Amino acid sequence: MSHDGIDSVSRAAEILKGHRESIDRLDAILVYTLGERFKHTQAVGKLKAEHDLPPSDPTREAAQIERLEDLATRADLDPEFAKKFLNFIIEEVIRHHKKHQE
Repeated sequence: MSHDGIDSVSRAAEILKGHRESIDRLDAILVYTLGERFKHTQAVGKLKAEHDLPPSDPTREAAQIERLEDLATRADLDPEFAKKFLNFIIEEVIRHHKKHQE
């Protein structure tokens, strides 16, 4: 391999390292953000249980999904993926809310 080839590989390795560091930071942000989100949904679940309100709110869920799809489109993220992701979170939240109601 020529000298240029080695420089090119080491530059690529440096760029890769930078991307991976950013990915690691973003993963941490996602985890902490989800943790914060679940603290609020847990509080909502307790409130709903105390006041005998239904564990799920289909109207709000539909509005949230529509809002997320719009945000995803503007963020250049596949809206279908964003919808699946939110549905997954909503299912978990409802499961927690049902636990509170028992």
